[in-house]
Amino acid sequence: HVQLVESGGGAVQTGGSLKLSCVVSGATWTTNCIGWIRQVPGKEREAVASRNSLRERVYSDSVKGRFIIDNRTAKDTLALQMNSLKPEDTAIYYCATSHRFHSSPTLSPLDFDYWGQGTQVTVS
Repeated sequence: HVQLVESGGGAVQTGGSLKLSCVVSGATWTTNCIGWIRQVPGKEREAVASRNSLRERVYSDSVKGRFIIDNRTAKDTLALQMNSLKPEDTAIYYCATSHRFHSSPTLSPLDFDYWGQGTQVTVS
């Protein structure tokens, strides 16, 4: 049974920074990819960053250059440094794991199998 615990959300002004963290426990040996997916009510989920078991990272175009996965963390932890935040980054951010084979990190929300409870990020 995989569990994900997120932390680090909050409210910040435009241009500010926040750091999200996700710790994964249970069946971590089958985790191929860990990612951050955000959702605004009424809109589709958007995966913004993910890392695979080889520590390769990928980012969506909407956050590239502003968000960075901290690759210094343990393999079961995914930390996302979010800089130069914009109001359009406001969303609930979910950490999720994929246990399927991927030749590279995925940004498709449908590829993720287990999800955390989400943490709110508000940029005003």
